[in-house]
Amino acid sequence: MNLKNIHNVYFIGIGGIGMSALARYFRFLNKNVAGYDKTQTPLTNELIELGISIHFEDDISLITESFKTTYNSLIVYTPAVPEEHSELQYFKENNYEVKKRSEVLGIITEDTFCFAVAGTHGKTTTSSILAHLLKETNTPLTAFLGGISEDFNSNFVLEGTEFSVVEADEYDRSFLQLSPNVACVTSMDADHLDIYGTDKALQESFKDFINKIKPSGKLLIRNGLPLEGTTYGIEDDSDYVINNIKIEQGTYIFDLKTPEETISNVRFNKPGKHNLLNGLAAFAMAVQVVSQPYRLAEALSTFKGVKRRFSYQIKEKDFVFIDDYAHHPTEINAVYQAVTEMHPDKKVVAIFQPHLFSRTKDFIDGFATSLAKFDTVLLLDIYPAREKPIKGVNSSWLLEQIDNPNKKLIKKSELINEINECRPEVLITMGAGDIGLEVNNIKNELAYAN
Repeated sequence: MNLKNIHNVYFIGIGGIGMSALARYFRFLNKNVAGYDKTQTPLTNELIELGISIHFEDDISLITESFKTTYNSLIVYTPAVPEEHSELQYFKENNYEVKKRSEVLGIITEDTFCFAVAGTHGKTTTSSILAHLLKETNTPLTAFLGGISEDFNSNFVLEGTEFSVVEADEYDRSFLQLSPNVACVTSMDADHLDIYGTDKALQESFKDFINKIKPSGKLLIRNGLPLEGTTYGIEDDSDYVINNIKIEQGTYIFDLKTPEETISNVRFNKPGKHNLLNGLAAFAMAVQVVSQPYRLAEALSTFKGVKRRFSYQIKEKDFVFIDDYAHHPTEINAVYQAVTEMHPDKKVVAIFQPHLFSRTKDFIDGFATSLAKFDTVLLLDIYPAREKPIKGVNSSWLLEQIDNPNKKLIKKSELINEINECRPEVLITMGAGDIGLEVNNIKNELAYAN
């Protein structure tokens, strides 16, 4: 398919973080862009402000007339959209060019030098850091990010077309549509078992992704993963390694050892060892094409972050409010490590919204163990996203498994009162559902109170 011949691009599920980045891309190319999503959000509002027509009912009659021609139209959908979706069925039955988001991303990036970040955790932060490093070294790039970069205030970056930065998403085996020049695997923890069935099948899919790397390409892997490639790690025997870590006023200061040299006194401002690894992975990827290792290391210090990735909403001497996208036990453990390292001996209250019935069921023990570490746990109902309920799988069941006397199941309408009752020194909101929409309200209420 030649994208130059496409004039109309219609998105089913346009409000998704990956889909909205593609919508921005085609809008920038002056294509006629429109779409559907089931929920109005700040992301869809921003797209509407760009002149993109969006409706929020699955109704064929709401599709604008310009999309009723098949010869120059492309329909893009996300696998989160159910197969019975009437608009999706309409386009398929009428022989439109219908492609998954991942297929389109593969087409866009196939003629570029492609950096692809894979892994069950860390993709968004690593790819956002990588885009920042490339921008700071004047490398011409286009980036499609899975979160809102605070450096670009967007999930889409267009600073040139020679290089591309993408997240290689393992969900629905989407990353097998890519053919990267430089790839990274940050983690391979069990996840998406509703798709894969077993952890082994997930790991096999990662190996299939690695086989998609171009013959002259490069693979970076976190040390300890069962893969062959150039390794990165913290205080170990990796090819790229961080040593001599210090913390000064919430900033990491360390030495960065590469296969050729050691760069001393590198600074990085995002809390958590997992974020240090993300920064190191991005550096190791960038240095494969940018022959300025000291400039890349300097640029690490100016990375601002990604919204909802250990994002400080309030940071006062007596009260801290942090928001994070964590929705897997490994990610919750990483948040706990970061908050206790940066704010030791503080009373930490965690508010968690589980994401997906299947994920809650598959990792119930892991969730219970990771959440029990916090001083107090406030649990919201499960956010279903694309799923229908599973009998017996609910937040009450999860609450029962958490070995912590200070735990409670609450409704979103009760958030402010419950927070005030708990009187936390550090408050954390976590989850990949619509809890993110509550953050500004919580921030405003608590900022006023404090």
